[in-house]
Amino acid sequence: MKDLEAIAQSPFSVISNSNSLDVDKNGGNMYGWLINCHGFWHNVALVLPCVMFLLFLAFQAKKSFVKLLNGRSVVMIAYYGSVWFVVFFNLAWCLLQAWECTSAKETPWNALSLFTDAGMLFLEVSLVAFLLQGNHSSGKEGLTRTFVVSGLIVAFDILLKAIYLYGFSVPLFITDGEHRNRVKWGLWAVHKLLLTAVYGVILFMYNSDWRERLPARPAFYKYAIIMFCLNVTASLACLLLTGPGFVFGSWLYSFTTICYHALYLPLLYVTFLADFFEEDDFHLESVYYSEMKDAGFFDADWEI
Repeated sequence: MKDLEAIAQSPFSVISNSNSLDVDKNGGNMYGWLINCHGFWHNVALVLPCVMFLLFLAFQAKKSFVKLLNGRSVVMIAYYGSVWFVVFFNLAWCLLQAWECTSAKETPWNALSLFTDAGMLFLEVSLVAFLLQGNHSSGKEGLTRTFVVSGLIVAFDILLKAIYLYGFSVPLFITDGEHRNRVKWGLWAVHKLLLTAVYGVILFMYNSDWRERLPARPAFYKYAIIMFCLNVTASLACLLLTGPGFVFGSWLYSFTTICYHALYLPLLYVTFLADFFEEDDFHLESVYYSEMKDAGFFDADWEI
């Protein structure tokens, strides 16, 4: 009788508890994926932009392939392929948010998060490397140098995270219902502060005498501003999560996570790839002729 009265007084709490159990036992049903883990709007804000961007890439795929074949830019081909690869990993990460709240799925969730973060970081570091190389980032040599440096940085990042994740059992990728973990948030704070410092250096170069060493494209400058602000906000959130501002820090960190996983890949595409795919063939030929002329390919034509 008392149980019936309790159900009558608080039916929503009973339903919520039963659904939570269903998510833990079954590895996540549809209702649990939408509601119980991070909430409906959190999941929609993550998944919807990723799906829309994937559809955009799919609709533009034929045109993009033709442009890549005609352009014969190994840098663009490699980066475009990397974007496609990371898009699928990121979409899977967004769709499988219920794994984070399911104890039985903790191991695959950690592995998926580790490789998704590695892919995103690889694209981010590669773009920064292209920025810092300026006009010397084209060609196979520039591509090899960029990808080797980016690969080494990402490999070190994966190794460090794997040591803390599997060696010291630090829940780097589990945030739902978690109490303060100073080691975890301290590591993420250092990670975000390092990225903040890198983008700060790029912004300083854009506003100094070293500006000529960077590509003269406003899109890169805007990209650096956006990423600098995002990493400053994420750093602040991580620092708050180690102190008294846990509630606000948790909300702020979730906000930056949504922005990064939902909007970073479209931002990267607009910054680095969109102009290449939108340029007409005549303009591309002019660009390639200018690059070859600067490299000295036509010097022999003036010799008598």
